Amino acid sequence: QVQVVESGGGVVQPGGSLRLSCAASTRTFSINVMAWYRQAPGKQREFVASITGAGSTNYADSVKGRFTVSRDNRKNTMYLQMSSLKPEDSAVYYCNVLQYISGLNVWGQGTQVTVSS
Repeated sequence: QVQVVESGGGVVQPGGSLRLSCAASTRTFSINVMAWYRQAPGKQREFVASITGAGSTNYADSVKGRFTVSRDNRKNTMYLQMSSLKPEDSAVYYCNVLQYISGLNVWGQGTQVTVSS
């Protein structure tokens, strides 16, 4: 059973930075897409950013230019560097991994990010 575990959340002031990590229990070189989603209270879960095995990235318009997604296959880990954080970035951030050949689709338990002065 593949598992992913997020870490790095916390409380930060507006304009601050945080780096989230998503550690997978399997070799990430075999993972097609790793992605970050977030869910704020009372709202639907929304896409934040993704990165493919080839290193192609995609971002939600709301985070472009502020967030950077990366992956280190040697450490089986994906990262989300968040800068210029805004109160509206506050949410639980979830990691998702997809492997097409096996149909793998796994979610982590989430990590809370709170942006507040």
